[in-house]
Amino acid sequence: MNMTFFDQFTSPCLLGIPLILLSMLFPALLMPTPNNRWLTNRLSTLQLWLINLITKQLMMPLNKTGHKWALILTSLMLFLLMINLLGLLPYTFTPTTQLSMNMALAFPLWLATLLMGLRNQPTISLGHLLPEGTPTPLIPALIMIETTSLLIRPLALGVRLTANLTAGHLLIQLISTASTALLPIMPAVSVLTTSILLLLTILEVAVAMIQAYVFVLLLSLYLQENI
Repeated sequence: MNMTFFDQFTSPCLLGIPLILLSMLFPALLMPTPNNRWLTNRLSTLQLWLINLITKQLMMPLNKTGHKWALILTSLMLFLLMINLLGLLPYTFTPTTQLSMNMALAFPLWLATLLMGLRNQPTISLGHLLPEGTPTPLIPALIMIETTSLLIRPLALGVRLTANLTAGHLLIQLISTASTALLPIMPAVSVLTTSILLLLTILEVAVAMIQAYVFVLLLSLYLQENI
């Protein structure tokens, strides 16, 4: 069977059963369960510190009403972070390279923030579609532009996360394939390519963390507009 660079983004199957659900549930196994040494366990202390740091960063632009979303946003942040990082390991599958999954996360949360704004403050929410002081002839055009920009927000969230992770995985595979192919022909060039691959892998670890943070941060900003 001819293999392509995009085969790595196909959900693996076992006996005809897609394993994407297993790869999505695996990060939950990394969360330690409470025990008698909960407060003195180093791993638990590090985990609580990380969760506290993430929650503070996400809740900073929100008022007290938006703090009700702390559990949802922090859980989503940790979920995306662990999936993105685990997807960089060899012989693993990254569910966040699938646009369908990212849209399934982005669209309901964006719609929830929008409906909350329309329910609690409909005048202010609809007022975002028309900036103050707009000349009368430009009102219809600006309303259409602002409505379009509002509706493509979930698409932008999903495409941004998918594109960044997909591009990184493709670059890693291309450079690793080139390094392997050049090893018997030009060993020096192969070593140089391998060093570039190492630097790119470090960069991809940073990208995986940043994209998870940006995804949730933009959702919190959309929430702030509507509360």
